[in-house]
Amino acid sequence: MMMKQDIIDAAHKNGFEDIGFTTSEPFIKHREFLAAHQEYYGWAETIGLELMNGTDPKSILPEAKTIIVLLDVYFKESFPHVMESHFGRCYLDDDRITKDGLTQRIKAFRNFLRTNGIDSKVPFNLPHRLAAARAGMGTFGKNCLFYSSRVARQSSWTLPIAVVVDHEFAPDEPTIKNGCPDWCRNACIAACPTRALKGNGRIDPQKCISFLSYFGNGITPHEIREAMGMYVYGCDRCQNVCPRNAAWMAKELPMNQKVLKKADNFILSKLLHMDKMYFETNIWPHMFYMSYNDIWRWKMNVARVMGNSLDSCYTDDLIKAFQNNGDDRVKGMIAWALGKIGDKKSRNALENFKTNANNLVLDEIIFALDQK
Repeated sequence: MMMKQDIIDAAHKNGFEDIGFTTSEPFIKHREFLAAHQEYYGWAETIGLELMNGTDPKSILPEAKTIIVLLDVYFKESFPHVMESHFGRCYLDDDRITKDGLTQRIKAFRNFLRTNGIDSKVPFNLPHRLAAARAGMGTFGKNCLFYSSRVARQSSWTLPIAVVVDHEFAPDEPTIKNGCPDWCRNACIAACPTRALKGNGRIDPQKCISFLSYFGNGITPHEIREAMGMYVYGCDRCQNVCPRNAAWMAKELPMNQKVLKKADNFILSKLLHMDKMYFETNIWPHMFYMSYNDIWRWKMNVARVMGNSLDSCYTDDLIKAFQNNGDDRVKGMIAWALGKIGDKKSRNALENFKTNANNLVLDEIIFALDQK
């Protein structure tokens, strides 16, 4: 008979830093919360995330008896500065498409379960962080992220992976609570420039920079362009300033060689000018929330970042991209970026572009030229 300790040993053997167990009872309060806040989460249902269904493990595996939660530390190696500056760390070594890292370890763990007569599912829509807290593995922060109690110096740089199984194991004691110290003065909330964090463990996900960078509709509104800062894809601001993460951030970490090898592909100028082949070969396999049909959003985000850099080294790239791009959302953001940089060459280019521009692009050029 498979014992709980056997499962724990298998998890560690496959490289998971921690493991916890909870029941397969539905996440009733979470379901009620989602139902009461559809203005924040209704969009997730429209794109097929099925968050409501995910609150009942038996909708995922009818014979569900236990949820095993594996914990992986995704920031256990450092990343090149050029990558950390513009992309959220959790996306830098994501192998859900390439399947050459974490996916293999999850598969090996599930093979172990299957060999021992245990059926399992790894649902994308079950509340993985809440499952981890219900399994006694950590607490939440005011930024709504999960913080480990036992690994990664109790930081939030962790990825809980819920595995629903058809065997019963004794559950661990839940730790569903906010674990932020009393002396913290809401550093994460103050650092969120788009005011996505509402306090008391609440967030408006549609205002989060991460959401805006890959799901935002249309050209990014003027009022949040500067606020989105230097992030092209994702955001780590609330984690970078968090006192609970300070101990891990101070740790000397080896360089992630896998990410280092692909860093050159993510240089801003290459992203701004990339074609379909470049995108599908070098970018999409690693950051896949946007397909080629949304490449305009990638380029728009890059143009915004170039503008926020205030660095005239990007002026030539922006001018070239404006001339070669047919998407008004991209061209509009390029105009804004040239206005932000504001050097003589940028302003001359805007005056030239103004002659043949109309609609959104013309409005952005006029706005850019009005900037001091």
